[in-house]
Amino acid sequence: ADNPVKYGRRWDSKKELAYYDKLLLLQKAGEIIEIELQPSFLLQEAFKRNGKTERAIRYNADFKVTYTDGHVEIVDVKASPKFKTDVYRIKRKLLLYKYPHLEFKEVC
Repeated sequence: ADNPVKYGRRWDSKKELAYYDKLLLLQKAGEIIEIELQPSFLLQEAFKRNGKTERAIRYNADFKVTYTDGHVEIVDVKASPKFKTDVYRIKRKLLLYKYPHLEFKEVC
């Protein structure tokens, strides 16, 4: 996989970097207030069972975009549909269930 480096960080894919460039243009045009990279959402808290700690389950998206009209979009960029793993599909459903107010956008 080709992981480009730009803006002082390594991107997961050329497609993710290209999407970020697009968001920056929209921000420059005044349509976007804030772009957060790699926002993390708690899906399930950590817990103990029989003395063993089970780690929390988190969903890490690619972007959290806040538009000037107030709506917030959570964006996940997939280089291709083959990157939609079973784990990704389950976590995405848990995210949509736990955070129904969030607008979720998947870019393939």
